[in-house]
Amino acid sequence: MGVKLQLACFERLGPPGWSSLFEVAAAARDAGLLVVADGKRGDVPHTARAYAQALVGSTPTPWGEVEGLAADAVTANPLLGPDSLEPIVEAARAAGAGTFVLVRTSNPGAGELQDAPVDGAPLHEKLARLVERLGEGDGPVADVGAVVGATRPELLDRLRSLMPRAVFLLPGVGAQGGRVEDLAPAFAPGPAGGLVAASRSIADAAVEGGAEAARAVAEGIRDSAWALSA
Repeated sequence: MGVKLQLACFERLGPPGWSSLFEVAAAARDAGLLVVADGKRGDVPHTARAYAQALVGSTPTPWGEVEGLAADAVTANPLLGPDSLEPIVEAARAAGAGTFVLVRTSNPGAGELQDAPVDGAPLHEKLARLVERLGEGDGPVADVGAVVGATRPELLDRLRSLMPRAVFLLPGVGAQGGRVEDLAPAFAPGPAGGLVAASRSIADAAVEGGAEAARAVAEGIRDSAWALSA
């Protein structure tokens, strides 16, 4: 299991928010959870390198090395092209972390661009091929994965065929209408083939019923996902 920390929710609070982000990430690691930094970063290579230092690496200064967040994985936006992803992927790889590239997101308006035809195929298929090209690593899964919304499960078979070793980060379960039961193709490589995200469902449960209610929702989703990959 892991936690997907939405960076915007911390950054909007200024310096105290950034400090809280580090504390939450450290607590998650202490609990044995993976930390996914969800900021969907993507920029020209020089700036992408700075984002990578902040999230998975460190920054040299005249006063010593400044450590970043040390996330286990980050989300990245590919729309500036492969050279905008390469510094993030390389830094994550050097740190033993992973990268999740946006391929087909869960929001209602995603299809206007991500399903638009490019060279005779939807843009999300072109992005899937990019993910497959960037990924490395031994074993059944690669170190570059894909953000694939659980709200469009009918796309999973095709996307899995294009990215046979990519880990799928699957947002949209629960509050956005996605169902774990529809996500079997994501787990074709095995239990590590998919990471189901249900951020709002878990957060809402915490607000309404406290930590135990949030834990129950998270564990229910985990058990359903395990059943798909068994």
